Amino acid sequence: MQMERIALNLRAELRDLRFSRPAAYVYHPLEYAWAPHAEYIHRYGVGKREIVLVGMNPGPWGMVQTGVPFGDLEMVRDWLGITGRVTRPASEHPKRPVEGFSCHRGEISGRRLWGWARDAFGTPQCFFARIFVVNYCPLCFFDADGKNLTPDRLKTGDHGPLFASCDRALRAAIDLLEARLVIGIGRFAEKRARQALAGMDLTIACAPHPSGANPQASRDWGGQMTATLKALGINP
Repeated sequence: MQMERIALNLRAELRDLRFSRPAAYVYHPLEYAWAPHAEYIHRYGVGKREIVLVGMNPGPWGMVQTGVPFGDLEMVRDWLGITGRVTRPASEHPKRPVEGFSCHRGEISGRRLWGWARDAFGTPQCFFARIFVVNYCPLCFFDADGKNLTPDRLKTGDHGPLFASCDRALRAAIDLLEARLVIGIGRFAEKRARQALAGMDLTIACAPHPSGANPQASRDWGGQMTATLKALGINP
């Protein structure tokens, strides 16, 4: 399967990368949570897509736990119908344990994004007939205290090899899906999508990030997402 091959190639390319402080811990869900990630690809990543939503990177209580982008456990298990074996990162911060589908924490970004998908489209099949969701970077970073670090907060010297691999993977995925609209979920994802997909015949836009740290997202994020699509000529 081509989408699986793209993920496996990215997993292999990132495996041996090393990062400077403040990134003291690096979690690689494509390694230890491959089973649910592969299930996500096999179930929902086959065929062409009109739209691709691009997230930034895994959240501590989302893809870090479930292997699925914006992977709030309840939404992944109960709406997407995905479970699977999750092991542990090679080096794990004691404040950031990986508990897989036994995790009792939820991810607000995932609840908002997949909750909007459920409310707007009804079933996963209807949603994925038109839209696919990926993360630009599949790695999660923590500093020595266990604080989450987004990729833009890494040392500048660490950006090159990481972004080069992620750019190639995103471009390959968009080419495979033949998407004509790519929406970055947040400014970082939009910026990286514009860089990775330069020269391709498609439209790139931005939607607010559904993170709990984004005050704008607490004001009906689903409504904002629908409004973004309608402004681009798309009716969910």
